[in-house]
Amino acid sequence: MIPIETLIPFFAASLLLALAPGPDNLFVLTQSALRGKIAGLMVMLGLCTGLVVHSTAVAMGVAVIFQTSAAAFSALKFIGAGYLAYLAYQAFTSKTVLIQGEAPPRISLGKLYFRGILMNITNPKVSIFFLAFLPQFADPARGRVSIQIFLLGGLFILATLMIFSSIAFLAGALGRRLNRSPRIQSIMNKTAGTVFLGLALKLAVAKR
Repeated sequence: MIPIETLIPFFAASLLLALAPGPDNLFVLTQSALRGKIAGLMVMLGLCTGLVVHSTAVAMGVAVIFQTSAAAFSALKFIGAGYLAYLAYQAFTSKTVLIQGEAPPRISLGKLYFRGILMNITNPKVSIFFLAFLPQFADPARGRVSIQIFLLGGLFILATLMIFSSIAFLAGALGRRLNRSPRIQSIMNKTAGTVFLGLALKLAVAKR
């Protein structure tokens, strides 16, 4: 299997990649700040479930389709961009509510989990990134490449869980204080809407 001297630099690189500003960690950040750390953690779990799908796609060779087919790539990216635009609309039109103590989330945890999954799997660039990144650390001489890809994907997901959970806790703690002010809550909603809209536009113009 994969030697430890390969796994350590791979895991370190995965941590750095999870820290780099991108659609997924910004999504966790905004949802945690708006709805609390539990909401952010559910979004994180949804995103990581999406990474399982991408890891499987790479291991099975499906990701090659998005790299070689312009139609498949465009179809998936526009679905993702449309969903992000919808989230932006929801954020811009959301009403402010003065939160006292531990208020229940206004969106079910199941919906937040689903948002994370949809956000991740409708971004074809993630599959292409995995297709380019994971095989670099696999070696056919050390056994089945598909098993090695699943192992590397699992390590990448572990790194993502570590970084994104930290973001969720920090943003959730800050957001809980800020949400006590309707004015600040309104600013946060508009900021989240702007972030979602920016991500939608970025995804819509993305190229393979």
